Order: sequence, then C-alpha cells, then structure tokens
Amino acid sequence: MDESSHLTSDYPRVRISSGEIQGEFAQDGTIAVWKGVPFGAPTGGAGRFRRPKPPRPWQGILDCTRYQSPAPQPNYGLSERLIGDEDCLHLDIVRPHSVERLPVVVYFHGGSFLMGASHQNMLRGYRLARVMNVVYVSLNFRLGVLGYLDLRSLGGDCVANPALWDQVLALEWVRENIAQFGGDPDSVTIMGESAGGAAVLALLCSPPAHGLFHRAIAQSPPIGLIHSKAQSQLWARQLLTRLGLSHDSTVEDLRTFSADELVRAGMSMMWRAGELQFLNSTFGPTVESESLPEHPMVAFQHGRQARVPLMLGTNLDEAGITRYFFQRTARRAKAGRRLLYPYDPEHTDTVLKAYGGARSRAEFADLVTDALFWAPTVRIASHHNEVAPTWMYRFDFAPQLMRKLGIGAAHSAELSNVFGTPEASKTRLLSKVGRDDEAMQRLTAEMQRHWASFISSGQPGSDWPQYKPPTDQHHSRPTMVFDAQSRVEYDPKADKRRAWKGYNVLEWGAGRPELLRDLGFRVDD
Repeated sequence: MDESSHLTSDYPRVRISSGEIQGEFAQDGTIAVWKGVPFGAPTGGAGRFRRPKPPRPWQGILDCTRYQSPAPQPNYGLSERLIGDEDCLHLDIVRPHSVERLPVVVYFHGGSFLMGASHQNMLRGYRLARVMNVVYVSLNFRLGVLGYLDLRSLGGDCVANPALWDQVLALEWVRENIAQFGGDPDSVTIMGESAGGAAVLALLCSPPAHGLFHRAIAQSPPIGLIHSKAQSQLWARQLLTRLGLSHDSTVEDLRTFSADELVRAGMSMMWRAGELQFLNSTFGPTVESESLPEHPMVAFQHGRQARVPLMLGTNLDEAGITRYFFQRTARRAKAGRRLLYPYDPEHTDTVLKAYGGARSRAEFADLVTDALFWAPTVRIASHHNEVAPTWMYRFDFAPQLMRKLGIGAAHSAELSNVFGTPEASKTRLLSKVGRDDEAMQRLTAEMQRHWASFISSGQPGSDWPQYKPPTDQHHSRPTMVFDAQSRVEYDPKADKRRAWKGYNVLEWGAGRPELLRDLGFRVDD
C-alpha cells in the first residue's frame, strides 16, 4: 500500500469537495475526529422520499467538532419525545493521530430500520480506529417511514429505498474525499450490525454501489426481512390510515405532514398493527429495478452480488429474550407456526420438526433466532463462497448471569468486543455479574485482530479457515466460534441447516391469501 497521505500541516483542518472543515484531536491527542460532516443535502420538504442530493458548498470553515442530529426517530426513553432531524445526512470520521495512509471502514448502524445514530456511545469508533489502525467512518441515513418504506403504490414522485440511496451517496462521498483524511479510497470495507448488517448485504446486491467498496463485514444481518410487494402495499395503506388519509392519497399528501407526525404514525404501525407475530416487519429494504433489482437471496444464489471478500456471522442467542414471551407450551408452538407460515406454508412443518415443534422455551427462542438471523446468513455464506472468499463466525460468549437467565450471547453482544467498549453496552449492568474480565479482554483482542486483518488485507487471521463446502482437502463449512476459548466448528447445527434448505423466504404473504386478496393481488386457490 502507498503510505503517502493527503493530510496537510493544517490537519485536522481539511478541505473536501464542498468546502473546508475543522476537526479536533481527542483521547490525549492520540486520535483525530471530525463530527457531523455533511455528505448530503437536507431530505425534508421537496426532498422527502426522493433520492438524496450532495450538500451545497459553503464558504469559510465549517466547525465539525460537534455531532449532528440523526434521522427522525423515537427516543424510547421515559418521555415520548422524538429526536432527530430531516437534515440528517452527516458522517463522523475518526483516525489515529498519524500521517499514514490507512484502510477505511464505513459503518452502518443497526436499530430495526427505525432508529439509531452514527455517534451512539458504542459506535464512535475511537478505540476501533486506534487499535485496528484504520480510518473509521460512521454515518446517519434516513430511517423508518422516511427511509425504509416503499410508497410507490400510492403514486407520486418517490423512490423505493431512500435509505439505500443515502448509503450509496455516502460511499460516493468516501471515494471522492477520504484521501483528504489519510484514508485509502482503494481499500474500503463496509461494515454493519443488525439492520446495518442487512444494509451491507443489500449494498453488495445494489448495482449503484458496486465498485465503491472492496470488502464487507455483516454482523447479525436479518436479510430475510426484505419487503415483498404485498408488504410494501400493506404498510403504505396502513400509513394513510394512521394519518387519517383516504386510500386515494398520494406521496404528495405525505409531504404536508411534519416528520414527527410521520414517525409517530410509523411507531403506531409497528406496535399496534399486530403484524410482528407474522414476521411482517414494518420497515425494510424492498426490491426495485434500480437500487435493489432482486431479492439479495436470489442475487447471491446466482452470483450477481459484488464479488468481494465477505465476513459474516450471528450470535448464539440473538433472540434469547423471546423464551419469556409465552408461558404455555401450546402458545409457543402456535406462535412458532405463525412466524413461519406467511412465507412458506409448504415447508413450515419441516422446519418446526427440527425444533421440536418450538414447544419448549429454548426451542422457541432458537427458532426465532435462526429464522431471523442464522438460517438466512448461512444461506448467504453458502452462495457467496462460490464466487469470493467467505468467512463465517458465531459469537457464543456470555457472562454467567446472562447464561443463567437464558439470554446468553444476545443480539448485538459482540459489538462490545469488536469496538472494545463494554462500558457502552445497554446490558452492561447484567453483563458485569459473573463476567470473566480476563476472558473478555482476551476475546476482544482476538476479535479485533481478525477484524483488523480482514479490513487491511481482505482475510482474517490464518487460524480462521474459509467457509467452504466439503472437499477431499477440508471439512465442511468451518465456522469460527468466538467464546472464552474460541474454536472452529464444522457445519454447526447441520440438521437444522438442512431443515431450512427448502424454506422460501423470498415472498412474504404466500401463507396469508386472505390478506393478499384484500390488497388486490390475484391468488390461485
């Protein structure tokens, strides 16, 4: 790699394509930080639901020492106050205080496609940038009704995936400007967790994003939750109802509402429509001709995704908390069927059988974990390894109390190790009880070593074998299991993997013909 950098003697004052910005040194001068750097124009008013535009140039020096507002979203605090602003297309940049030219990480936050921010305490990236010796970029993009709802069925000028277009614009900004921060535009890794992990996989399948990155890391991506046409139409109609509009209203009518009104309507849809029990997510990416021409599962199956090195995985107990959702065995079994049936009535029983009918608390939690995260991720890895190097992991590490409660290695638990910030975890109080701090530190060092190696070279450490089907030379599907004592497992949960093989996650609504008829879709009896 060329070690020369574009950093000047004025660093951290930097000139980018839209003007000059002023950052700051932090952490006793060991890192440089630029906060709230605009990469797009405000998305309100006439720009709502449309493709984002680059920011307008400014005169003078823009102060980039304060974080800016994320996308409009619920606060989920003690009050019902909403946070965020439609002028949300900002990113934050962190790098070690040096003049080296460094590889770049672009991070997409999670949050159920509804909430999250570039500058959450866990995700600020100070330790990650310093330990991994990278330029770390985290960004805000549109969320919920404003970013992850396909409203084309209403008519009017809009795009199906505003959030995805925001992410593409950010990657274009990185290509054009990151050298000014000492980053290498020819060595960009996209990385995200949960909804951010799904964003990573969607970008691999998005033609406008191809060529803008060179490696990808997807942590716990719920990539099965791509909206079908039926879902998009259902939620567009629901939105009109929640806002008190007639069904012949258009996107133009939605532009007359405030962002807060739209966010509150979106929250109402999510929690009161009763669709979560059918695995019908209110928000998510949708298939459309330009930004996401086909379901990512289909793109990966046929090798039409970006053929870049990919590291991906899930946590052992992503949905461990769901073991407490139902008290009675019969209700758990019924709930398990209700989750699976809307996608694929024909193969639902085969999957349920592999989980003992989802009757016990543990079996039900495992079913939800695998339906949302593990099974789709295994399928993605199985297809991607045919065209590009692929590595898969499972995160099993959990403190003693979390294990006793049955919560285990919960969703997003691995972020504490990847970012080296356990004190920022939402479960930090529970996690402290019975935690082996030495094991935690060893695991953090181990995972950061693998992530750093992948980001800089396109492959993790040599002790983590590639994910491949069996051959005469090696065993099947090696998976790195991160735990107090990490290990490699071959084809973990093979019986369950085979049970999911025929299950179709491509078209939500197949098991709900009455709903499809109500939406105007033709259904063959």
